[in-house]
Amino acid sequence: MKKILRSDAPALGLALALVIALALSASAGALAQSSGDLEPDITIREEEDRTIREYRVNGELYAIEIRPFAGPSYYLVDHDGDGDFERREGDRIAVPQWVLKTF
Repeated sequence: MKKILRSDAPALGLALALVIALALSASAGALAQSSGDLEPDITIREEEDRTIREYRVNGELYAIEIRPFAGPSYYLVDHDGDGDFERREGDRIAVPQWVLKTF
């Protein structure tokens, strides 16, 4: 059995730091790929008096932005996923919510 000398300690620390850095960089790539799946699909429809933008993630409609040609734009947002859209003006903030587990 080999005894670790004090002169070997910096090399051992460097090797350990290198292994940790490689492990973290490998996991960062996996996180970047999964975040790309969460980007919304946006469908834009032009009507006579307004533009409608529908936002979907994984095919599920969660928000509608209505931009009238005259007046401020507003949003219809489905906060809890039940299909009921509530009107949101620009001043109010929607806090992000996720369903972690359902029973």
